[in-house]
Amino acid sequence: MSELSSEPLREAIDEVYRGESRRVFATLVRLLGDFDLAEEALHDAFRAALEQWPRDGLPANPRAWLISTGRFKAIDGLRRRARFEALDEDAEPVDPASMDGAAFEEDELEDDRLRLIFTCCHPALSSDAQVALTLREVCDLTTEEIARAFLTAPPTLAQRIVRAKGKIRDARIPYQVPTREELPERLDAVLRVVYLVFNEGYSASSGDSLTRRDLSDEAIRLGRLLVELLPESEAMGLLALMLLHESRRSARSDAEGELILLDAQDRSLWNRERIAEGLVLVERALASRRFGPYTLQAAIAAVHAESPNAAATDWSQIVGLYDVLLRIEPSPVVALNRAVAMAMCDGPATGLAVVDDILASGALKDYHLIHAARADFLRRLDRKPEARAAYQRALELAILEPERRFLERRISEVSEMAGRS
Repeated sequence: MSELSSEPLREAIDEVYRGESRRVFATLVRLLGDFDLAEEALHDAFRAALEQWPRDGLPANPRAWLISTGRFKAIDGLRRRARFEALDEDAEPVDPASMDGAAFEEDELEDDRLRLIFTCCHPALSSDAQVALTLREVCDLTTEEIARAFLTAPPTLAQRIVRAKGKIRDARIPYQVPTREELPERLDAVLRVVYLVFNEGYSASSGDSLTRRDLSDEAIRLGRLLVELLPESEAMGLLALMLLHESRRSARSDAEGELILLDAQDRSLWNRERIAEGLVLVERALASRRFGPYTLQAAIAAVHAESPNAAATDWSQIVGLYDVLLRIEPSPVVALNRAVAMAMCDGPATGLAVVDDILASGALKDYHLIHAARADFLRRLDRKPEARAAYQRALELAILEPERRFLERRISEVSEMAGRS
């Protein structure tokens, strides 16, 4: 154990919580067999850490200490409630301080996260429940954060999570990674969940910060585990997509946290190691000829990554990739992204016509990014009053503070330009 003064130790405990709490939770689910019991054990373990670590010092292996302590306290509580027999009839009392790491194999602890995500994505659960449960239990998003991502009231979302956990318990859904034969049919739901986790980290749904690096890093880690476990093209495509997007993190905002659009980013700040890893994965995924939407999106990101500057971007290639993506995954969001690429390739009038058609269909009318794109096209067409109105509508719908500040600046710029004309 290493000794630290009170304030640095509290900071160290907070850092351990941020970095290890979901790993500890996943292992406690395996050891205790119940989500709620594992959550209670996790909090008991950290309460014990707050009491004991200031006195005894930071353990050499905080994660193993927390797992041992949480399991011990859960078992002790179950014994007191005369329910321990259902868990482990032969277990003996354990001093958690004596189990600083030897009782747990590192590979087994790492696999627990994968077991947990496959359990949360079990086909017995609805698609919405799979995503909500994974975001809550694997990634520790709050109910409110998940509700915003779902455009759902927090009490409704909370009930969805409670019902999902109840179904796992009542149906005795196994806490395990599926067999290799079962993996392909189970993979789509897991990839969808991992991508939603990444999106929350890459472009946070609310708050003062543009991103949450802990979530995007966790999604990439899960993506790597999936590729190692099942090197299917779409698993590789998703990992490539996440790496290529994440490579731009340092260039996406300035020192004050203000948003910088792709065409204005300093590409020397892009992470070349992640780009190189992503490009290799894109090539491998495309070579399989069984690729899907994640691989196509990664191929689009690769075109940006390989362009030395915005002006050199091959927009016609990007439009072609979006054409294919729209055929295999038709959605108004894909159509919007294609419209932006078309505007860069053929001019803003072309993009504006497509966006107006999307809005006329009733799709995305409450999506701030379509109004922001429409405003940009109008601005480039020198239709300033209409551009200002479109930016204003985007601002009314935007939640993330850096995006709101960007839109406010655009409104101010367009208003000044209109005043001078």
